[in-house]
Amino acid sequence: MWLELRKIFQTLSSSPDVRAILLTGAGPKAFTAGLDVQAASQSGVLAQSNSPSSRDEQSQPDAARIATQIRRHIADFQDCISAVESCEKPVICVMHGYALGLAIDLSSCADIRICTRDTRFSVKEVDIGLAADVGTLSRLPKVVGSFGWVKEVCLSARMFGAEEALRVGFVNSVWESKERAVEEGLKVAGLIAGKSPVAVQGTKELLNYSRDHTVADGMSFSSYLSMASWIQMTDLCGCRFALYWGLEQRLASDKRCFRRNAVWYPEKDTFVLEVIAESSNCSSRSSNGAGRSLGRYLEDEFTEWWRIFAAWLSELH
Repeated sequence: MWLELRKIFQTLSSSPDVRAILLTGAGPKAFTAGLDVQAASQSGVLAQSNSPSSRDEQSQPDAARIATQIRRHIADFQDCISAVESCEKPVICVMHGYALGLAIDLSSCADIRICTRDTRFSVKEVDIGLAADVGTLSRLPKVVGSFGWVKEVCLSARMFGAEEALRVGFVNSVWESKERAVEEGLKVAGLIAGKSPVAVQGTKELLNYSRDHTVADGMSFSSYLSMASWIQMTDLCGCRFALYWGLEQRLASDKRCFRRNAVWYPEKDTFVLEVIAESSNCSSRSSNGAGRSLGRYLEDEFTEWWRIFAAWLSELH
């Protein structure tokens, strides 16, 4: 199943038709009860490591080779679960009922977590003789604000409820029913989907990178990301507004008789600067005496403002 999970999230990550993802449990009683330990121990590399023949000194492969296979198996499992976190699109996880073991691994990878009031959580691995090895112990301390609380629930494997999860910051909100929680998840997803996808995905990448690095490293990464993509994209409304505002100021200081009007078109998410000559001979005059059309004047002014703006960015970077 986890191999399919990785493939699904990799596909969603690269699809231009997807802007946000809602991850929920299909059944009425649980988001997930965790790994089926019995099934996992009866097939695959784990079954091989537990079989009597694998403990026989004369059998093959030997313990070191079995250990290597187990390590590869776990690494592959980890990579499949991490596909939720590495997905470029924001992931909203909606949990209900029982959310045990693997549920914490999955939800810790999500960007936003929502649950129902009856949700019961547990980092269950120590109860079956394991340390959680698929991501919970690495991610949960970075999700919530209390490292002591993380140690308590991971070492004891005790259950904790929705209100406690909300109090420590593990979930963003709690709702009365699964239907209401899914509805809220869709609402948040719709809000995110209405934003620039490049800006949203860049923000997610920067937040995840900064979480695992110093402030200085995060700011440096941000500047390089800006140089590589953001100032080149058409979605950067704020940048366009800054350019138009700068052009407006330059025109305002010009001595010629232009009427200027900055217009905001919300349906197109853009500003348009209208510059209209007040008289027929206005467009042919210039401060240095050379004749320029209004269109050429705007082109020259915009080019000059972009040069100033680009120089300012280069100084920052």
